[in-house]
Amino acid sequence: MPVNDDERFMCEALKEAWKAFQAKEVPVGAVLVFQGRIIARGYNQVEMLRDATAHAEMLCLTAAEGALESWRLKDTTLYCTLEPCCMCAGALFLTRVPHLVWGAPDVRHGANGSWIDVFEKQHPTHVLSIRSGILQEYCAALMKDFFQARRREKASEGQLEES
Repeated sequence: MPVNDDERFMCEALKEAWKAFQAKEVPVGAVLVFQGRIIARGYNQVEMLRDATAHAEMLCLTAAEGALESWRLKDTTLYCTLEPCCMCAGALFLTRVPHLVWGAPDVRHGANGSWIDVFEKQHPTHVLSIRSGILQEYCAALMKDFFQARRREKASEGQLEES
């Protein structure tokens, strides 16, 4: 049971990540909150769209720009189940999102210190507050379960080819 807004909205991002999991996409989900309500959602669709930029955050930000009829996403908070990559971090700066909340670290691509920290240097025109580790265990478990399932599938495909 969520005990605060960060957990409540991260649960919604986890629902989006579950959609990605079911679609055999890397299970990352995102929601954008404006004035206490979710105005946009996104989940990874890289494989389905055959587009390396179709990350949960990118799709969510694009949907939010349509909802607010502006590319400036002021007074919003992005909730994401995984630490954003460099591309998504750049999109946060460019769209002027003032608050980021993420769940699990991404040691391969994380741009908030796990691999590199693009947020460590003060941006010349934008300030971004960041909270991390929200429902981290759940976010990380979904990723772990996904990759274990994918490895099992590949192993069983290999066994079928050998017979």
